[in-house]
Amino acid sequence: MGKTLFDKIWDSHIVVSKPGHPDAVYINTHFIHEVTSPQAFDGLRKRGIPVFRPAKTRATADHNVPTLHQDQPIKEALSRHQVEMLTKNTAEFGVELYGLGHRFQGIVHVIGPELGITLPGMTIVCGDSHTSTHGAFGAVAFGIGTSEVEQVLATQCILQYKPKRMKIEVNGQLGKGVLSKDIILYIISKISASGATGYFVEYAGEAIRSLSMEARMTICNMSIEMGARGGLIAPDDITFDYIKGREFAPKGADWDQSLEYWKTLYSDNDAQFDKVLTFDAADIEPQITYGTNPGMGMGVTRHIPSLEQLEEKERPSFKKSLEYMDLEPGAELLGKKVDYVFIGSCTNSRIEDLRLVADFVKGKHKADDVVVWIVPGSKQVEAQAMEEGIDKIFAEAGFQLREPGCSACLAMNEDKVPAGMYCISTSNRNFEGRQGPNARTFLASPLTAAAAAITGRVTDVRTLLTAVSS
Repeated sequence: MGKTLFDKIWDSHIVVSKPGHPDAVYINTHFIHEVTSPQAFDGLRKRGIPVFRPAKTRATADHNVPTLHQDQPIKEALSRHQVEMLTKNTAEFGVELYGLGHRFQGIVHVIGPELGITLPGMTIVCGDSHTSTHGAFGAVAFGIGTSEVEQVLATQCILQYKPKRMKIEVNGQLGKGVLSKDIILYIISKISASGATGYFVEYAGEAIRSLSMEARMTICNMSIEMGARGGLIAPDDITFDYIKGREFAPKGADWDQSLEYWKTLYSDNDAQFDKVLTFDAADIEPQITYGTNPGMGMGVTRHIPSLEQLEEKERPSFKKSLEYMDLEPGAELLGKKVDYVFIGSCTNSRIEDLRLVADFVKGKHKADDVVVWIVPGSKQVEAQAMEEGIDKIFAEAGFQLREPGCSACLAMNEDKVPAGMYCISTSNRNFEGRQGPNARTFLASPLTAAAAAITGRVTDVRTLLTAVSS
């Protein structure tokens, strides 16, 4: 029987496997940041042991960093302390750090791919839920807890039970104004925020294969939001072209040897998955969430479900969610006033995202009563945006281009949405308080977010694209 792509990578990284016990899996690359690493380093310090293979770990500051005035001391005491501890710990244990001011600094799941650190066939972990982003390259990548961060620092291995395998196919072609963010929000809305629990997902099908690498990263990034352990996409020429020539990518003979191996990374035709789901790209319209988990989403022209459409057991949490969002069952979101627009996060802060938004807003201006934050995912993205004049387009549109960081994806830094305000966000989570105490989040694609920035309301971006094209 053939093997799935996941099985090929996982099995080749097993150090020890015993029935009834978790596998000891070797980890090729370990990313760390300032939030989930301090306790892990303390653990090593108390045990008197070093980082086993420091060259296999890369660190960056992203969650707590401000996105304005990064040349000045961080104002928030806790944020400042965590960033300072990362600097201290990486220096003490010999781990390379891309800290504030470094030309490679940025969101951990943005810098890995853009620097050529993330490669096909790898096992990759990080103390962060959205490590699955790296699966877009045909890698087995998943988030881990703080105690597991210590485990990897100490041994370069991790103990994990092997998850089940799921394949999600999206066939056909996407319509106008529909992006990869809409694909993944649509899938999550159909199978729920727990629909892939216990599985590692491989995304396949014509609509997936047609995506750029940056769009594929958006898909894999949100695998965790449907409960999956991770997600991955088989590498192909689009993948190889993206990697070639990047800072830490293989060069010369090493490239040729790597490429030969990477071309073997696909699921065999007779590979067996534990579950297969199929979707038609033609059914997907621009998406938006209305509740307090990513599974509570719908097409932007649809209505919020009524109570009668739900099972009795689902109604209490549904009602609680809508109360928090101050929305009514059966209502539509089109035309709903928004206060903030956030375009950024490890889901949608890459140069392709910024280019899409810039092309759309060029010659337009934001609505007067909307605050718009554009936060690049890295110093490299920021520099590229300036080189291409994207910063000027944003300035003319009234959008604020800030400095790299996780920013308003989570209320762990200075970028918070005020209580009661509505924010259309390109991030990955819409939990209660995620963007600030009592802030209300609508998840959407960069184009849908940009449309709301211009109109001041939830808008079907296709109507504006039609107007432009005509």
